Amino acid sequence: MVIDTSALIAILAQEDDAARLAEAIQQAEVRLVSAATLTEAGVVVTAVFGDGGGADLDDLMEAMQVEVVPLTEDHARLARDGFARFGKGRHPARLNLGTCFSYALAKASGHPLLSKGNDFSLTDVEAVPTASA
Repeated sequence: MVIDTSALIAILAQEDDAARLAEAIQQAEVRLVSAATLTEAGVVVTAVFGDGGGADLDDLMEAMQVEVVPLTEDHARLARDGFARFGKGRHPARLNLGTCFSYALAKASGHPLLSKGNDFSLTDVEAVPTASA
């Protein structure tokens, strides 16, 4: 699966759905995050949790054995196209710059995308269901 910033932040912030999101990651055979997504998550955790937030993010990535995928020219093109089709102000999915990189990696890899909320279910990538039964 491809992991979006929103899922990483929800886990680190111990939000209500943190356990469900962490379980989804742990059960996945493939765990990917775009280098651009990881950068965005790092900026957010530093802003929210202070300078130690980055270390917490690194620890989470290592504990969950998430593979960081370098940003390629193809990913950049897919992210741009994703914004054109599903971007904020253009489509109900309201993808922003950060979410466009998660979208691009999901498109390029063919893996489903884990995020908080339902933005990606409104696009043409498979969203990982995380709703409780």
